[in-house]
Amino acid sequence: MAIPKEHSPKLVSLFSGCGGLDLGFQAAGFNGVWANDFDSDAQAVYNLNFGNGKIDPRDILTVGEDEIPDCDILTAGFPCQPFSNAGSRKGVHDSRGMLYKECLRIIGKKMPKVIVFENVKGLLSTKYIDGRNLAEVITEDLSNMNDVGYNVVHQLVNAADYGVPQNRQRVLFVGVRKDLGKTFTFPKKMPRENLSVGDVLSRPKDVPNQVDWELSPQALEMIAYIPEGGSWKDVPYEHLALRFQKIRDDMKKYHSPKFYRRFARNEICGTITASAQPENCGIVHPLENRRYTVREAARFQTFPDTFKFMTDTLRDITAMYKVIGNAVPVELAKNIATAIMEQIFQGEGVIEQ
Repeated sequence: MAIPKEHSPKLVSLFSGCGGLDLGFQAAGFNGVWANDFDSDAQAVYNLNFGNGKIDPRDILTVGEDEIPDCDILTAGFPCQPFSNAGSRKGVHDSRGMLYKECLRIIGKKMPKVIVFENVKGLLSTKYIDGRNLAEVITEDLSNMNDVGYNVVHQLVNAADYGVPQNRQRVLFVGVRKDLGKTFTFPKKMPRENLSVGDVLSRPKDVPNQVDWELSPQALEMIAYIPEGGSWKDVPYEHLALRFQKIRDDMKKYHSPKFYRRFARNEICGTITASAQPENCGIVHPLENRRYTVREAARFQTFPDTFKFMTDTLRDITAMYKVIGNAVPVELAKNIATAIMEQIFQGEGVIEQ
């Protein structure tokens, strides 16, 4: 029997993006009571799907702790760009890299039963300003919170092991308040069934948002030479852009990166990124010389076809690739949330308001 929404564990979501993490947690039975994101494109998509005014649009730096509802669980996908292998890797020296401190500020006031942080793999190799490993700092900060603290575990997970048709590695921190006497255990990996590119692309086409962002003439010239399952290395040297010729001239120096990867229909797709650029992710269709459509990209992130995106203008389309790429895959969120619900909240009381 389903728990009535008013009695479900209350969820506060920070750095919510367009709602992938929230959608997964709500599907597992959590009741979203407050969400926040500063990005206007993410806000627009969130409001379109969860209801107008459902996300607080303010900069989290300006939001007081008392303005946020009490909650049983707090999730945060704080900005990952400072720690990303695809970015500059400034880490905590980038102002966005310290935004997790805002999470600590709010957690310290609310002391929810459970906290969940999600970030990129690069966080694990990032050093704090004093030289310590950042993951250890986050764990220590949460463990010592308000003399109560949290039992914290963190793990590098691949979304493909949790029902997502995408090899997407992310680090998850899950903290359980120590007075509950519990520690979270990550769920077992699931069989990788029906997760191939072909499985995703074989789904019905008559759904909204089946539009794509046209590739540049230079990109179109290159991908014409890339077979299914291939990459830029299949392009004849004389048809490579000059910057790719430079890399081809010294493959050892550049570690032979797999730009312009065109994943085959029998493969699992690589990470869908916010940039949606073929040199940064496998966004090129296996057979057609185009990017995946907005809907196809959303399907790789396991958003249901009922989840709406805005694709009326080119600016909308490029923004939708961004919010989709930045999102937490819905099925990954749902599977982690289900494990949290079963391990921590079954038989537990929730906040009454």
